[in-house]
Amino acid sequence: MSEQEFNRVFSKRLRYYLAKYEITQAELARRLNVGTTSVYNWCNGIKSPRMDKIDAMCGLFHCRRSDLIEEKEDEEDYYLNQETAQMAQQIFENRELRLLFDAARDAQPEDLETVHSMLLALKRKERGYGDVD
Repeated sequence: MSEQEFNRVFSKRLRYYLAKYEITQAELARRLNVGTTSVYNWCNGIKSPRMDKIDAMCGLFHCRRSDLIEEKEDEEDYYLNQETAQMAQQIFENRELRLLFDAARDAQPEDLETVHSMLLALKRKERGYGDVD
Protein backbone atom coordinates (compact mmCIF):
# COMPACT_ATOMS: atom_id res chain seq x y z
CA MET A 1 0.00 0.00 0.00
CA SER A 2 1.39 3.39 -0.96
CA GLU A 3 1.85 6.11 1.63
CA GLN A 4 -0.92 8.13 0.00
CA GLU A 5 -3.31 5.16 0.14
CA PHE A 6 -2.34 4.46 3.76
CA ASN A 7 -3.05 8.09 4.68
CA ARG A 8 -6.43 7.95 2.94
CA VAL A 9 -7.49 4.76 4.71
CA PHE A 10 -6.15 5.90 8.07
CA SER A 11 -7.91 9.28 7.84
CA LYS A 12 -11.22 7.61 7.02
CA ARG A 13 -10.89 5.17 9.93
CA LEU A 14 -9.74 7.89 12.33
CA ARG A 15 -12.72 10.10 11.47
CA TYR A 16 -15.00 7.09 12.00
CA TYR A 17 -13.65 6.48 15.51
CA LEU A 18 -13.65 10.16 16.43
CA ALA A 19 -17.34 10.32 15.50
CA LYS A 20 -18.13 7.02 17.22
CA TYR A 21 -16.61 8.15 20.51
CA GLU A 22 -17.60 11.81 20.05
CA ILE A 23 -14.03 13.01 20.45
CA THR A 24 -12.98 16.25 18.76
CA GLN A 25 -9.70 16.66 16.96
CA ALA A 26 -8.57 19.08 19.67
CA GLU A 27 -9.43 16.57 22.39
CA LEU A 28 -7.51 13.82 20.59
CA ALA A 29 -4.51 16.12 20.24
CA ARG A 30 -4.62 16.87 23.97
CA ARG A 31 -4.91 13.19 24.92
CA LEU A 32 -2.04 12.18 22.64
CA ASN A 33 0.08 15.20 23.59
CA VAL A 34 0.44 16.32 19.98
CA GLY A 35 -0.44 19.52 18.16
CA THR A 36 -3.86 20.09 16.68
CA THR A 37 -2.20 20.53 13.29
CA SER A 38 -0.93 16.94 13.49
CA VAL A 39 -4.42 15.60 14.13
CA TYR A 40 -5.84 17.80 11.37
CA ASN A 41 -3.25 16.38 8.96
CA TRP A 42 -4.10 12.81 10.00
CA CYS A 43 -7.84 13.39 9.61
CA ASN A 44 -7.37 14.88 6.16
CA GLY A 45 -4.98 12.25 4.82
CA ILE A 46 -2.08 14.68 4.55
CA LYS A 47 0.23 12.81 6.92
CA SER A 48 0.14 9.70 9.07
CA PRO A 49 1.08 9.32 12.73
CA ARG A 50 3.91 7.25 14.15
CA MET A 51 2.97 3.75 15.30
CA ASP A 52 3.23 4.72 18.97
CA LYS A 53 0.48 7.30 18.39
CA ILE A 54 -1.61 4.75 16.50
CA ASP A 55 -1.21 2.36 19.43
CA ALA A 56 -2.27 5.13 21.83
CA MET A 57 -5.37 5.73 19.69
CA CYS A 58 -6.16 2.03 19.84
CA GLY A 59 -6.27 2.36 23.62
CA LEU A 60 -8.59 5.37 23.40
CA PHE A 61 -10.88 3.78 20.82
CA HIS A 62 -10.78 0.25 22.25
CA CYS A 63 -9.77 -1.19 18.91
CA ARG A 64 -6.94 -3.11 17.27
CA ARG A 65 -4.22 -1.51 15.17
CA SER A 66 -5.73 -3.13 12.07
CA ASP A 67 -9.03 -1.35 12.77
CA LEU A 68 -7.26 1.97 12.20
CA ILE A 69 -4.95 1.11 9.34
CA GLU A 70 -6.90 -1.33 7.16
CA GLU A 71 -9.85 -0.65 4.88
CA LYS A 72 -13.04 -2.11 6.33
CA GLU A 73 -15.72 -3.38 3.95
CA ASP A 74 -18.43 -3.98 6.51
CA GLU A 75 -18.17 -1.15 9.01
CA GLU A 76 -20.54 -1.11 11.92
CA ASP A 77 -23.91 0.23 10.85
CA TYR A 78 -24.73 3.77 11.89
CA TYR A 79 -28.05 2.71 13.40
CA LEU A 80 -28.01 0.18 16.21
CA ASN A 81 -31.43 -1.22 15.29
CA GLN A 82 -32.29 -2.50 11.78
CA GLU A 83 -35.91 -1.25 11.97
CA THR A 84 -34.60 2.20 12.87
CA ALA A 85 -32.29 2.07 9.86
CA GLN A 86 -35.18 1.17 7.57
CA MET A 87 -37.40 3.96 8.90
CA ALA A 88 -34.57 6.49 8.59
CA GLN A 89 -34.01 5.35 5.00
CA GLN A 90 -37.70 5.95 4.22
CA ILE A 91 -37.45 9.44 5.65
CA PHE A 92 -34.22 10.09 3.75
CA GLU A 93 -35.75 8.94 0.47
CA ASN A 94 -38.60 11.44 0.85
CA ARG A 95 -37.04 14.60 -0.61
CA GLU A 96 -39.28 16.93 1.39
CA LEU A 97 -38.49 15.28 4.73
CA ARG A 98 -34.80 14.51 4.36
CA LEU A 99 -33.63 18.02 5.24
CA LEU A 100 -35.98 18.26 8.20
CA PHE A 101 -34.74 15.18 9.97
CA ASP A 102 -31.51 14.33 11.74
CA ALA A 103 -31.91 10.90 13.32
CA ALA A 104 -30.10 9.93 16.48
CA ARG A 105 -28.06 6.76 16.29
CA ASP A 106 -29.79 5.16 19.23
CA ALA A 107 -33.36 6.11 18.30
CA GLN A 108 -36.01 3.43 18.59
CA PRO A 109 -38.02 2.49 15.46
CA GLU A 110 -41.25 3.72 17.04
CA ASP A 111 -39.60 7.10 17.74
CA LEU A 112 -38.70 7.45 14.08
CA GLU A 113 -42.18 6.32 13.06
CA THR A 114 -43.65 9.08 15.25
CA VAL A 115 -41.31 11.70 13.78
CA HIS A 116 -42.10 10.46 10.28
CA SER A 117 -45.85 10.71 10.89
CA MET A 118 -45.54 14.15 12.44
CA LEU A 119 -43.46 15.47 9.55
CA LEU A 120 -45.89 14.11 6.98
CA ALA A 121 -48.81 15.68 8.88
CA LEU A 122 -47.00 19.02 8.93
CA LYS A 123 -46.38 18.84 5.19
CA ARG A 124 -50.07 17.97 4.56
CA LYS A 125 -51.17 20.87 6.75
CA GLU A 126 -48.79 23.20 4.95
CA ARG A 127 -50.39 22.24 1.63
CA GLY A 128 -53.91 22.54 3.04
CA TYR A 129 -54.70 18.83 2.79
CA GLY A 130 -55.68 18.40 6.42
CA ASP A 131 -55.41 14.84 7.73
CA VAL A 132 -55.97 13.08 4.41
CA ASP A 133 -53.16 10.75 3.32
